[in-house]
Amino acid sequence: MVEKQDPVERASDGAMDLYDISTWEQRTSVDGLASALYWLFRASSRFLIIAVAFGLLVSIGGFAAITDLEIGLLTVLSAIPALGLAAYVYYSDITTGEPLVLLVGTFLLSVLTASFAAILNSYIGGYFEILGFAGTLLSFFLVVGPVEESMKLLAVRLFAYTDDRFNSVVDGAVYGAMAGLGFAFIENAIYITRELPMQNLDLGLGLLGMGGSITAARALAGPGHVIYSAIAGYYLGLAKFNRENRGPIIIKGLLIAAFIHAMYNVTVGFGTVAIDLFTPLSGLWAFVAYVLIYDGIFGYFLIRKLRRYSRAYRQAHMPTYDEASMQSETTEIE
Repeated sequence: MVEKQDPVERASDGAMDLYDISTWEQRTSVDGLASALYWLFRASSRFLIIAVAFGLLVSIGGFAAITDLEIGLLTVLSAIPALGLAAYVYYSDITTGEPLVLLVGTFLLSVLTASFAAILNSYIGGYFEILGFAGTLLSFFLVVGPVEESMKLLAVRLFAYTDDRFNSVVDGAVYGAMAGLGFAFIENAIYITRELPMQNLDLGLGLLGMGGSITAARALAGPGHVIYSAIAGYYLGLAKFNRENRGPIIIKGLLIAAFIHAMYNVTVGFGTVAIDLFTPLSGLWAFVAYVLIYDGIFGYFLIRKLRRYSRAYRQAHMPTYDEASMQSETTEIE
């Protein structure tokens, strides 16, 4: 992309010194100070975001999965389905394997950025409570969906996106899936901590009996987070390689992910009741059936995008007819 020029610079023959007129380069000590402060700000802003997120997560009890063995065990169990789906997205990347440091870094950053989502959902969502049931529905579309998907995408944007090893569109889906896994993990930990009565609880039957249904419900919520953020991440990857339209592409991905996310929140209760009324399934099994149907539909949407990319990649890297013929003839001669 050709860099735009000021009219003075465009018309100049290069003989005139245009420093601080229409061009700029580091010359003076003030220039050096300005450059140093700028790079310091760029370097520190990322760490400042991480530090604030860490503090918020501690304040809302998000580290119970690490500090409490029982909560940690239930949280790990609840994250298994989401982990399986994230692994599928990872192995669907036909280009190059993503480095472990970027995958783990994205996971951990998503755990931290989840704290922003928790605070924003609680604060902004409170304004919708005066509208009753209609306000709840609106908050899903205007607050919960957009905020949570934006925070998961932020985890990708802060770290993996800027790395040179993020070198294909489909990498966005892989890191988006890891962000969804991290978000699901910490959300499950917080939910289980708040919902599970911990008095007289041990690692035996008490844990399984009291925590089993909560863990199962949270396990079913996890894959959805992976699906939504993998879709948004795919569009983030598309934006990285289409810089002239980067903004609209990122917004498109967020709109799709946030809408699917909000629709799940809105319909899961009605859908579970409908299955309970019109099928032999009831209770938790009706909930399981609805989640499998919903996630199946949008999981298929994600899988189709990954497969389309894979087909295009194979076709783009397929040898031409002449190259294939020459290779065949060489093999026969040998």
